[in-house]
Amino acid sequence: MPKETALSDQHSDTPNIDDALFPGIDRDRLFSGAPSVHPARILILYGSLRARSYSRLAAEEAVRILTRLGAEVRMFNPSGLPLVDDGVDATHPKVRELRDLASWCEGMVWSSPERHGAMTGLMKTQIDWIPLSEGAVRPTQGKTLAVMQVSGGSQSFNAVNQMRVLGRWMRMLTIPNQSSIPKAFQEFDEAGRMRPSPLYDRIVDVMEELMKFTLLTRDRADYLVDRYSERKESAEALMKRVNLSAAT
Repeated sequence: MPKETALSDQHSDTPNIDDALFPGIDRDRLFSGAPSVHPARILILYGSLRARSYSRLAAEEAVRILTRLGAEVRMFNPSGLPLVDDGVDATHPKVRELRDLASWCEGMVWSSPERHGAMTGLMKTQIDWIPLSEGAVRPTQGKTLAVMQVSGGSQSFNAVNQMRVLGRWMRMLTIPNQSSIPKAFQEFDEAGRMRPSPLYDRIVDVMEELMKFTLLTRDRADYLVDRYSERKESAEALMKRVNLSAAT
């Protein structure tokens, strides 16, 4: 009978991997070190400019919950934010404000209405103005994200699903839980406060989960999203520069 071989022996041959750039998991970087003690920094974006915007009202409830949980929360007002590629650049005051907040924060909440089966254009415009990279910095990479939506009709998940795709594209750590509020006009009182309900409890759940993930990952976010392919690309670029300098 053939000698049995452990799977680890059969599948450990990886000649395509550069061993110098693949040291394995650094448990010290992953688990050690004193945790940061400053309040978690959370940025909230909402997707409607109506005077009685339910996505904003839901976001304001999130602010209250996060503040009670000990976070420092800032909310971006998208009024005056120009369209992307409409004759303005990143020096526009509202664009600069948004980008500075995106760099400042350690986590985000995106709250959008669902309009025509999708997030609003205003919500997408805010996300589009946040760059994947700004110089050598990726302003959203490794940061946490919670998504919420409000609807005028029955419950839907189109907007939160779209925002999840965008969060992944922005290299964010989107938490598992989410909030979707159907018939939002019934869920808020005249003062703009959300009425007690399981829908409100879900927002509490989402914010509590966001805080846990943010506190757990913020000190090691850079390591969590450190990629072999990018280390390899950086090493190859460095080698090309060295070779070019040597040749000249």
